[in-house]
Amino acid sequence: MARIATIERNTKETQIKLTINLDGTGKCNVKNPIGFFDHMLNSFCKHGMFDLEGSLSGDLQVDQHHLIEDTGIALGMAFAKALGDCAGIYRSGSFLYPMDESLLRAAVDFGGRPFLVCNAELTGIPLVSINQDGKEASFQTDCFEDFWQGFVQNAKCNLHLDTLRGRSDHHKMEGIFKAAARAIRQAIEIDPRRNGAIPSTKGVIV
Repeated sequence: MARIATIERNTKETQIKLTINLDGTGKCNVKNPIGFFDHMLNSFCKHGMFDLEGSLSGDLQVDQHHLIEDTGIALGMAFAKALGDCAGIYRSGSFLYPMDESLLRAAVDFGGRPFLVCNAELTGIPLVSINQDGKEASFQTDCFEDFWQGFVQNAKCNLHLDTLRGRSDHHKMEGIFKAAARAIRQAIEIDPRRNGAIPSTKGVIV
């Protein structure tokens, strides 16, 4: 049975459509107006082996917060929809990801109780880049945690993200996205020994 879900989230602030295939090949084809954020979603898909497609747009004239947080919300909703009752999955996973001078850790449990602990140790200084049109662009690093908060609340998982060491904000954020992808991939894979049972002593994920 294919674990695929589509979510459309339209508000006065953002318009988001995402389709996730949990058992994909790592392809990301999302129209995303924020360059660094696009890089993060591509890394997430590549290392989690998720296929993600869709489009993101919103009120960037205000700032990036609405679009980044709402994308986390929509992605979490898509995961929850694709996982259904979580029958047969491992449920939890963790990964330690080294990225140059940085060392990042992610641990996740799709146990039905949303909770985020995010110790990314970021400076809060925006990352500056140049768009293809030659104009300066940036990524608001203070939106990083907002994305993950939106994700866990709607994916109904608890997620712990930690920078164990590091200097570069770029490496810290990218390494956390990759660590989270690997931990989530591990958690949602089908456990052949479980024979389709719900991975909880309660008999249900709530």
